[in-house]
Amino acid sequence: MNIVCRKSLLHLCRRASIIADAGKYRGIHSSCRRNTIMPAWTIDKYGNNDVLRFNENVLFPIIHYPNEVIIKVHAASVNPIDVNMRSGYGAKSLNMSRDPLHIKTSGSEFPLILGRDVSGIVMECGLNVQYFKPGDQVWAAIPPWKQGTFAEFVVASANEVSLKPKSLSHTEAASLPYVVLTAWAALVNSCGLSKEKCPGKRVLIIGASGGVGTAAIQLLKSWGAHVTAVCSGNAATLMKDLGADDIIDYTVARLPDQLKTRDQFDVILDNVGGTSEELALQYLKPWSGATFVTLVTPFLYNNDRLGIADGMMRTGVTLASKVMKHYYKGIHYRWGFFTANGPALDEIGELVDGGKIRPVVEDVFPFSKVPQAFQKLEAGHTRGKTVIQIVDPEK
Repeated sequence: MNIVCRKSLLHLCRRASIIADAGKYRGIHSSCRRNTIMPAWTIDKYGNNDVLRFNENVLFPIIHYPNEVIIKVHAASVNPIDVNMRSGYGAKSLNMSRDPLHIKTSGSEFPLILGRDVSGIVMECGLNVQYFKPGDQVWAAIPPWKQGTFAEFVVASANEVSLKPKSLSHTEAASLPYVVLTAWAALVNSCGLSKEKCPGKRVLIIGASGGVGTAAIQLLKSWGAHVTAVCSGNAATLMKDLGADDIIDYTVARLPDQLKTRDQFDVILDNVGGTSEELALQYLKPWSGATFVTLVTPFLYNNDRLGIADGMMRTGVTLASKVMKHYYKGIHYRWGFFTANGPALDEIGELVDGGKIRPVVEDVFPFSKVPQAFQKLEAGHTRGKTVIQIVDPEK
């Protein structure tokens, strides 16, 4: 038997094994057809919460590339991007990533599974996967152009995956990957910060009590930065518990008025948008390498409204003008974007197990109540993350 046939046979055998395991996991022992499907929350069109549908007949995911793994999802969590994607935000850009050659017809992304965070167990590995094996407990954040984690199983690239911190349960671990990697991308990729460069840096976080904010506070404090958190007064206790050195309650007085009493900052991380970037020119240290980075950008909105070509052109003009405006004042202006990053999760996992970063879980919903979890997030003023338990931890 030649090598190609042997590899194909091996893949088929492993495929049969994981389908059998999936059937046992769900208590299914009947038809072969039923063992090739799984339950998941899907949408068949964009809209409000009514488009979320519990679908028991979603095709079981398969490995398409040799560097992929299949993960049995134990827990996931809801992020603002899930709510936005449900409503159609970013659809043109994400569909371009899903189908760059425009081969598929319009609407081919449906049924679409939302959900970016996952904590679970590796069930199957592609032939080129070296660092993981079936049975490994892992966590990851899945890029938004891929099928998501509000399902029993999900496929991920091995370079997006990391071994789950041993000190966390799956429920706790599922709350961290997307937000902490978003914070990592903004602070490390956009601002050039690291554990070597952070000691003594003054960082202002606007919108500090949400998922990304709570992750950013802990990451920065683990690296020795001085952190000022902007939030409402009822989140002050949480901010102190996470290690924030200074807390500004924006509901007491205007933020600019309160910032006048503080020393200038080396970095401002903006999770809110709007008029926040106007603060950069007044409260960052000019001509010192100070950086303003925002996670609220018009990139996807422009592409949705104007189309890919015109949208990217408009975005480029907007970014260039803002960069130059701030550069002339001695300040770096940057946009931050989530990036899936397994090696970064390795480092973050060490910080978690070392007690430097902890999950902030505000609420936990069972798999049957994903729509209610979306409603909670849409209501606003979250304190940390809302987690979805796919597998009962008692079982």
